Amino acid sequence: MKSQFIVSTLAAAITLSLSTSAIAKDATDKEQAFEQITVIGSQAAINDIPGSATFISEAELQKFEYTDISRVLSSVPGVYVQEEDGYGLRPNIGMRGTGTGRNDKISVMEDGVLVAPAPYSAPAAYYFPTTGRMQAIEVLKGAASVKYGPRTTGGVLNLVSRSLPTEGSTGLVNAELGSDGFYKGHAYFGKKKNNAAGLIEVFSYGADGFKELPVGSDNTGFEKNDVLLKFGFDFGENEAHNLEMKIKYSDERSDETYMGLTDADYKASPYRRYAASQEDEMNTQHNAYQLNYAYRFGDGYEFLATAYLNDFHRNWYKASKVSESNLEQYSDFEANPTNEGIEGIGVKANNRNYQAKGIQSELHIPAGDHYITVGVRYHEDEMDRFQWQDEYTLNQDLSMTLTSQGVPGSDSNRFDSAKATTLFIQDQWTIDALVISAGLRYEDITISREEWSKSDPKRENGLTKDISNDTEILVPSLGATYTVNDNLTLLAGIQQGYAPAAPGNADQQEEESLNIELGGRYDYAGFNGEVIYFNSDYDNMHGNCTAAIGCSDDNIGDQYNYGEVSVEGFELSAGRTFATDSAAFPVRLTYTYTDSTFENDFDSGLWGQVSKGDAMPYVPENQVALSFGAEFSSLVFDTQMRYVSDSHADLSPTGLNAIDSRVVWDLAAKYLIDDNQKVYLTVDNLFDKTYIANRANGGIQPGKPRTLQLGYSYAF
Repeated sequence: MKSQFIVSTLAAAITLSLSTSAIAKDATDKEQAFEQITVIGSQAAINDIPGSATFISEAELQKFEYTDISRVLSSVPGVYVQEEDGYGLRPNIGMRGTGTGRNDKISVMEDGVLVAPAPYSAPAAYYFPTTGRMQAIEVLKGAASVKYGPRTTGGVLNLVSRSLPTEGSTGLVNAELGSDGFYKGHAYFGKKKNNAAGLIEVFSYGADGFKELPVGSDNTGFEKNDVLLKFGFDFGENEAHNLEMKIKYSDERSDETYMGLTDADYKASPYRRYAASQEDEMNTQHNAYQLNYAYRFGDGYEFLATAYLNDFHRNWYKASKVSESNLEQYSDFEANPTNEGIEGIGVKANNRNYQAKGIQSELHIPAGDHYITVGVRYHEDEMDRFQWQDEYTLNQDLSMTLTSQGVPGSDSNRFDSAKATTLFIQDQWTIDALVISAGLRYEDITISREEWSKSDPKRENGLTKDISNDTEILVPSLGATYTVNDNLTLLAGIQQGYAPAAPGNADQQEEESLNIELGGRYDYAGFNGEVIYFNSDYDNMHGNCTAAIGCSDDNIGDQYNYGEVSVEGFELSAGRTFATDSAAFPVRLTYTYTDSTFENDFDSGLWGQVSKGDAMPYVPENQVALSFGAEFSSLVFDTQMRYVSDSHADLSPTGLNAIDSRVVWDLAAKYLIDDNQKVYLTVDNLFDKTYIANRANGGIQPGKPRTLQLGYSYAF
């Protein structure tokens, strides 16, 4: 389809929408509250959404004082999280059977802006915002999520940072110490005076780690710092204009590795790490800038615009040879170290720079029984890979000696980039108890790769590869809610799922699917929740090649096409608070059933030989989360149980059902000193369950053992 025709069609739709709004007799009846940085806004807003939606408030986040997004999302139906480091620094999140690899199949945002370092050209990059400083977490799946893109199959995860105060002053001081040298310091202060507001927030945390090296400092933990600044100003007649600036900085140093354990070593000592991983270290730095403008005019009209810039640098210095045979070699050597040592252990500097920038805007138009949203976004992102590899010898005393230093750019030397123009229009039409939401998204995407020879680190001898992939796509969605009565709302939705081809996709095939959902929300006799059936029928599913899933060094960053895949299941959530005169007892249950099936035979290039009927790796059939608490005048107790059924690590005979089912409990207890102060104790993995989190590169990565944290908080 020609871009001129698409743009003309959308322009005509926008003109028609504006004309309709101009003749609306009573637009104020449709005026809607809008939070510029949110996709849901509040728990109360969920009933108006034609799809599955979860809003996790600040009060909910404070129950367990989690800093790990994996634990936060474990109670959200339809969401799968594959743990990696045990602290949630680099989560792998999927929704409704998309797969979990590095969040590359969902849209992750902070304050309404795509937050992946390069969401189009390198969606599987390592970065995730600091969960502990967030004020709310929003999860949106189904037809309503098509607005946000570019990946519209699974859903949207939006993390909401702390908002500016609306009056007076607000602040917090929070300190925490725990197992394995864990520490957390969190403080913020915000003030509103006249028409201006400001906020500064600092979040710092770290740990020595729960894994054990046989030599060196034995530190397998991390240190991460995060600073947030916000400034806002209301101006104009009736303060109709608002300008807000957000500046964020974070850095991280983590002594983390891809190197897992053999099955035998895991059974003998699950938190062991091989000496060959002692030099492994990740260093990152992230800078983000965001400028928001909002103008509310007329009878409920709103114009919103955001400009953003994200810079991210990472260098993960880690052992590159971590296949099963390498792990066995490292294990055997530690059992019987020899004078010769192990020579030629490559430690690769996975050095990369990322940038993402753009501008996006929305116009909200109340028009009688219609509420119309028109949006546009121009986005650019890039990834510059400039890597090298050093050589070490593992000595008899299990120390490591540098024997050969690599030249920067001599391992991987390439530049991926993307440019994307997006147009979006959505009409929410209210007909008595029926609300119909129809949306249309247009993407014009150019993704490119330039590559130089590994023997040309200065990039002087010309390109060895120069490819570009141009895509234009129309993504429609249609959803509806019907309010049967005060207790029951029915919902249904259908949408096209889409993900652009990455630069390393040799066939340049986009991922496309047809997604439907049917269900309802209920609130009766104190019980509330939702039941939703979902089905995703893929014409072509993508799989991204990363070291985390054992991809070969030469192919990392490439993308594979898996052809037809079918995913279906249902999500259930139910909750109620039982109360007496002196206490309250909240209870909540969520359950997800997922049936995923490959519809053709092929060699995946990632998971081995795929046969028709195979289930997707790392997609468990059943997930259950049960939480309950007891709230007294000064004491509060909360506990949460999570059950995850068996899943595959890969599709080889030894990989099937290689991730055993598990049940993990967390506990939190708080004593409220007064209205402003509290002390609390949290226990992750209360019963010290030993379990396999994943099997990256053929080795086992364990889940975090029991850890205790004791904290104090003062808020005003």
